[in-house]
Amino acid sequence: MTDQAAAATVVVAPQHGDGDDPVGGAGNGSAASRRRLVRQLVTSNTIRSQRQLAAMLDNAGHRVAQATISRDLEAIGALKVRTSSGHQYRITDDPAPTSAGDRELRRVVDEFVDGFATSGNLLVVRTRPGAAHIVGSALDHARLDGMLGTVAGDDTLLVVASEQVGPGGLIAQLSALGAGV
Repeated sequence: MTDQAAAATVVVAPQHGDGDDPVGGAGNGSAASRRRLVRQLVTSNTIRSQRQLAAMLDNAGHRVAQATISRDLEAIGALKVRTSSGHQYRITDDPAPTSAGDRELRRVVDEFVDGFATSGNLLVVRTRPGAAHIVGSALDHARLDGMLGTVAGDDTLLVVASEQVGPGGLIAQLSALGAGV
C-alpha cells in the first residue's frame, strides 16, 4: 500500500485550536490533541514513514513539520520497529528506556542488528550492510556497564566486554532496554 493510499483510508474529524507548530502560518490545534490523534493513527494503522503520518495528520487538519512529528512520536512512546513486512511505527507496552542514549540504542539495535555471536569476552554483532558504525556509535554513547570498546567494519561490529561482565552481560543489558535481541 502506498503512503497516499494509506493516508486516504483514515477518516478523522479535523482538530482546531491554538496550534503550537504553525506551518505556513496556519493554526493546527493543540499539541495534546494532535498527540492523541498521532497515538490513534499509530495504533490503528500501519504507519511506515513520517511522511505517511504527516499526510494523515494534514488530512485531519494538523499541518506540521517533520521535526514536530518526530517529537510527537517520541512523546507518545512510538518506536520504528522491524516487522516481517518491513518497518513500521508502534507503541509498545515495554517500559520506556530511561535516557535519550538508551532510546537511541534501542532504536538502532531494532533497526540495524541482524544477530549476535560470542567468543571469550568478545561480542560479534552482525548488522545490515553499512550499518556497523551506526550501531557502534550508539553503543559507545550508551556506555553499557562492562563494555570496553567497539571496532566497526561494514556489516560486523566487534564489542570487547570486560571479563567480569562478559558478552552475555552486554546482551542482557540490551534486552533490559527492550532492544530486540
